[in-house]
Amino acid sequence: MSAVLVESGPDLGAIWHFGEPNKEQKLLIAGNGWADLSHRGVISVSGEDRLSWLHSLTTQNVETLNPGLWVSGLILDAQGHIVHQIYLVDDGSVTWIHTEAEKTASLLEFLNKMKFMLRVDVLDRSNEYSVLRAPGIPDAIGGPFALVAKEELEETISAFNQVHTQVGMWALEAERVAAGRARLLFEVDHKAIPNELGFLNNAVHMKKGCYPGQETVAKVFNLGQPPRRLTLLHLDGSAVDLPSQGDVVMWGEKEVGFIGSVARHYELGPIALAVIKRNVPLEEQLVAGGVAAAQEKTLN
Repeated sequence: MSAVLVESGPDLGAIWHFGEPNKEQKLLIAGNGWADLSHRGVISVSGEDRLSWLHSLTTQNVETLNPGLWVSGLILDAQGHIVHQIYLVDDGSVTWIHTEAEKTASLLEFLNKMKFMLRVDVLDRSNEYSVLRAPGIPDAIGGPFALVAKEELEETISAFNQVHTQVGMWALEAERVAAGRARLLFEVDHKAIPNELGFLNNAVHMKKGCYPGQETVAKVFNLGQPPRRLTLLHLDGSAVDLPSQGDVVMWGEKEVGFIGSVARHYELGPIALAVIKRNVPLEEQLVAGGVAAAQEKTLN
């Protein structure tokens, strides 16, 4: 069957599925699926100061990042709110970043403003390089990833297809939701802080030095709990329509949060990630976009 494309949202134009989304999910989980993420933005950072500079700007410890190791990170504002979510790898001379396509321009602008007198050069390389979700068992950040020059993309795809099967965003998003990994433009709203969304000790390195917004992260971690939490919702499978991104989550008569992502998982059925008030008991039944939903604590 021919590919069905994503028609709206951050993944617009990417492949949604090839007609058998459950089979694609099983292949992905088994490590036998790969996906084309060419719709994502790619930025390169070169120069002698690149790693120490990125270390000072992001929540991740990248000062001594080993070549070839992909890590995730965040860029926060001074109040600790999440502004950018990034995935980085260093090849020994250049640090490569991939991020949401619609955030690429603002990320590039921010990085260029922060260069000062440091030996760094920041470029948008989205037209020259593609990101692929490479074959392999899903890791903690949604990879493994492969960065491929556009002129080598056809050859790489051919090599992948010899022993693996291409899957679509349906499979990737179902795996992400089930794993409880929050994503920018979905679970991350304008007031989100890392403590709420499972980013600590993953995208946020808890033992590194100062970075913008660290005071908020440390204060909430050491002195209390964040006002909201990420939760996995198991949706009523008998409902004809599922909730949509942004739909409200109700606890009785009270509005307690919103839906970030919705997916149909090959084992779990219809599921969603929601951001809700922390004081809502985990055992309580909720209603998400008009659909009954049971809560499960996310692993992250």
